[in-house]
Amino acid sequence: MYDACRQRVWAYAVSRAGRQVADEVVSETFAVAWRRLGDVPDPALPWLLGVARNVLRDNFRAEARRESFAAELRRWGQRSERDVAEDVAERLAVLRAMAALDEDDREILILVAWQGLAPRDAAKVVGCSPAALRVRLHRARKRLVRAVEEDGGAAGDVVDGSGAVRARVGISAKEMS
Repeated sequence: MYDACRQRVWAYAVSRAGRQVADEVVSETFAVAWRRLGDVPDPALPWLLGVARNVLRDNFRAEARRESFAAELRRWGQRSERDVAEDVAERLAVLRAMAALDEDDREILILVAWQGLAPRDAAKVVGCSPAALRVRLHRARKRLVRAVEEDGGAAGDVVDGSGAVRARVGISAKEMS
């Protein structure tokens, strides 16, 4: 099986990912075939190409995770000029304010700000029209900023000083008026 299919699996891997990755993909593909020898059908080539496809997909996912992690580390490095205590105070202020909101406001803010859904997608989750969700989102953002400002102390300094909380929840000073 190895002698009959190795070149074609390698050619498939080269066409999808380049020569640097192809040898590794072929090795992993035949390692899977060896571990699952009883599952390999006759002819083996389509099955092996499917395994190679999965190995490539796993490699792409792992590379995406590595790139995401590296980008996160770079972002953290750029934030090093800012005091960590400010970040902690800001986060605590937002979390306390979120806890003070009603469940509907929290759900909308979490869907849009933390889950990254577009308003039209969040509207599908909540079960309303996109226009209605935008109105509810605007009101929820205003209530969140007010709740942070009412929290006082360090939280008030965070909102008044840098406007970071407004930026985090996606609301401008113009919208607050």
